[in-house]
Amino acid sequence: MPGAPYANAQEASVRVAVVGGIEMSGVWSRVVSAAEQALDITINTVMASPKEGIVPAFMNGHAELLLIHGGDETFALQALGYADMLRTWGYNEFAIVGPENDPAGVRGAESGQEAVQRIQAAGQPVMLFRDPGSYNILQKLFEQAGMTPADFTWVADGARRPQQILRQASQRGAYALVGHIPVAFGRMSSPGMEIMVTGDPVMRRAYVIATPGINHPAAESAKVQAARLADFLLSDAGQSAMLPEGAMDDVWILPRAEASIELTRGNEE
Repeated sequence: MPGAPYANAQEASVRVAVVGGIEMSGVWSRVVSAAEQALDITINTVMASPKEGIVPAFMNGHAELLLIHGGDETFALQALGYADMLRTWGYNEFAIVGPENDPAGVRGAESGQEAVQRIQAAGQPVMLFRDPGSYNILQKLFEQAGMTPADFTWVADGARRPQQILRQASQRGAYALVGHIPVAFGRMSSPGMEIMVTGDPVMRRAYVIATPGINHPAAESAKVQAARLADFLLSDAGQSAMLPEGAMDDVWILPRAEASIELTRGNEE
């Protein structure tokens, strides 16, 4: 019977968990298509959600590759042996969002630094968002502007869910720094709020690739396939697949080569 020798062959596959914005933006579908064609492999995206969902999915073996923002969770995965060496895959951008009447005149600022300077000069409030990525970027902008958190009026984050932060900012007339993707794609409800500033290289956060470490429950064959996929994601072809084909289309996730020198300048001075 033609094809019978291959009927029971195990198809090479990798189960992947990604933070929601990677899939929401449409970037992941392009990358998956390119990777499957290049590697002759099937990629099963088992989960696309916030870190609270995808980290456990990776730890318990439901996924063999994890794409997530670098931070305490990924360091812990590596320290505990669930993840092998972490490698930077790309960067997403954050945006400064504010009231549509823009009392601080932030709209049109050429950088995040200029934006925070205008907010401070106008005495307008800023959301103290619980997300560490947002606060770390704000800290960098303050350093650039020669300011400290004490120079600003803060509104404490009291939202029940992180996705509700802009609703609270709208109620308090405050500015906030949040991920560009969830705002642009409607994941964060933002009545009366507008995106004011984007495109500043300092306002970026890294996504990292985690593949199984010695304590990850994946089978050795699955670990091999995950390593193959990780290598492709970091290759020239994999990095190119992140970008849209049309020159006028929006770029939602930047290749790793777009890391900002501003992120390391403080350590060089």
